[in-house]
Amino acid sequence: MELIIIGGGPIGIACGLEAKKKGIPYVIIEKGTIVNSLFNYPVNMQFFSSSERLEIDEIPFISKEAKPKRNEALEYYRRIVTSNKLNIHLFEEVSEIAKEEETFTVQTDKASYSAKNVIIATGFYDLPNPLGVRGEDLPKVSHYYKDPHYYASQKLAVIGASNSAVDAALECWRKGAEVSMIIRGPEVGQRVKYWVRPDILNRIEEGSITAYYNSTVTEIRENELIIDTPEGERTLENDFVLALTGYQPNFDFLEAAGIRLSDDPKRLPDYNPETMETNIKGLYLAGVICGGMETHKWFIENSREHAQLILRHIVAKQKDPASV
Repeated sequence: MELIIIGGGPIGIACGLEAKKKGIPYVIIEKGTIVNSLFNYPVNMQFFSSSERLEIDEIPFISKEAKPKRNEALEYYRRIVTSNKLNIHLFEEVSEIAKEEETFTVQTDKASYSAKNVIIATGFYDLPNPLGVRGEDLPKVSHYYKDPHYYASQKLAVIGASNSAVDAALECWRKGAEVSMIIRGPEVGQRVKYWVRPDILNRIEEGSITAYYNSTVTEIRENELIIDTPEGERTLENDFVLALTGYQPNFDFLEAAGIRLSDDPKRLPDYNPETMETNIKGLYLAGVICGGMETHKWFIENSREHAQLILRHIVAKQKDPASV
């Protein structure tokens, strides 16, 4: 086989479409369902980007509003996969990438594959940033938010001030939860969706949602939450905690494959931005995983072109291996 694509999200799908157009034999390997990360987004989530910015391969994305919702995105990407009959293996997890001479071996929990080229397009949604506090492993703590109904009539603490945290706080409050937000900085994040930020600020100002600014969680207990605030330690009654503090790529997986990462906190992977090829010849990165810890840098709208860059380079190598 010529190409293995690891990750069946929008960018992995874009790479599959580009490979198919160029006649490159390929397979997409995805550990979950089609666009698994999007599937695990909150049920009512609305994208910051407009539908045309989420399009791949110039396939029109029609949505009811300018900014589509999760269910519309799932329909869009699923139809692309099925109508184009992409070669995708679902619910199959890659455990290892190894290279011997000019051939990669990709081992999964179901099979072993060989290919001349590999694209890693796995995103960063699977590994949440840990709080690193006692009680984080209690069943009442989650790093993922799905449906507000679950928290109705409960004392809910939302940790964070990003889009995901603000959406969760507002939705859960509107379904009857008693919501407190624990915010490390002095304000709600400036990158919060512009039509949502005034809503959360107004709810905080009127006292419907309690916000603790410049505060951190120091311990999570069965029925309580201990936080450090500028006024000193506070103990909050608590039933559930949503620790929506962001996510990070699987750096161990990248390093095990031989990809160099920067020594600074950004942990940027080593790749050529003109071809997306890493320091390992034939091993490419695509999508948000290129940003290391700068997970806000890459999105669908500005990384969909990675597919064209990569496949153009692969085709050039086929035509003249000595020239690239």
